[in-house]
Amino acid sequence: MPDEVQFFCFRDNALVLVTEGQQSEVQLEVADSWLVEDGRARSLEAHFDRFACWVSEVSPDCGPSLPAFFEAVKSKIPSEGRWFPRIEFHAEAEAPNHLFLRLRKAPDQLGDVVLWTLPDADPRQNPSVKGPDLSLGMQMRRNAKMHGADEAVILSESGYVLEGALSSLVWWRGDVLCSSSDDLPWLPSVTRGEIFNIATQMGHQTRTERVKPADLVGLEIWALSSLQGIRVVSSWIDLGGPVGKAMHFDAFSKRLRMLSTSIS
Repeated sequence: MPDEVQFFCFRDNALVLVTEGQQSEVQLEVADSWLVEDGRARSLEAHFDRFACWVSEVSPDCGPSLPAFFEAVKSKIPSEGRWFPRIEFHAEAEAPNHLFLRLRKAPDQLGDVVLWTLPDADPRQNPSVKGPDLSLGMQMRRNAKMHGADEAVILSESGYVLEGALSSLVWWRGDVLCSSSDDLPWLPSVTRGEIFNIATQMGHQTRTERVKPADLVGLEIWALSSLQGIRVVSSWIDLGGPVGKAMHFDAFSKRLRMLSTSIS
């Protein structure tokens, strides 16, 4: 593929190549993305279901077009190489052309991650839907890099851990896998669901809880995403103490890779 990114609009049940400039003024209302390696991906249907749920909330009339759109997306992704496609719903695009595919080569696999706590309360407008706050998440991550970290941690107004700017966070209390309480505003994470399912299959207990950063000192912490899978947190700059050693990573990373299936 000659270009690093190709941008397609779904028209008349087909994905048509367009220039991004044609859509530069529209609002990204909903988005979803996942890693594809040599034609294989993890939990692709879960990504499609999540996207469909979000789209149905903002544009119920678009629902009947989604099955054909998803099939067209799968057929457009190359069967070789490492890709990070993103599907998009543009609310302000000219009707009925609201659905788009951004076909991108995937960046390199990264190793351990350093965290930094965003000093302000959650600035996102709609944390439960991926799309409207994506650019803000990228900005928060850039702020983290300015402080010598790789990812920013978002806190609630009361100081409870929500998630990373572009990742989900989980931690271990001994052999119990934990994450942020379900009554806090965080993005529903496909990868977090995969990890919790693996934990249950391996006989580990799981739970959600309200925690502040200081409550996680000494614990094994992971940052999760569909692109990177599991990244072990090696340091949390302003945590107030060290993080724990990675005791569960190898077993979970291996099982996570086993979830990949053919998308065709």
